[in-house]
Amino acid sequence: MEQKIRRDLNMGDNLRRLRNASGLSQEKLCAELQRRGCDIGRTTYAKYEAGELNIRVSVIVELKKLYSCSYDEFFRDLD
Repeated sequence: MEQKIRRDLNMGDNLRRLRNASGLSQEKLCAELQRRGCDIGRTTYAKYEAGELNIRVSVIVELKKLYSCSYDEFFRDLD
């Protein structure tokens, strides 16, 4: 039986765009997320941006607060 690999949508480009617009490095962003209670290291966050790892909803919620943006910004151009 032939198996099909389902490729999911990747919001990594939007995560990178929002981070760059805020002027934060991955390391500084992760430090801020840790201060807010999200246990995210730079390596893990880099995988989110590269589309190698799915981001947790709790992290998106904290990023939305940090960036003062709408959830739409995370899903821009994914349709």
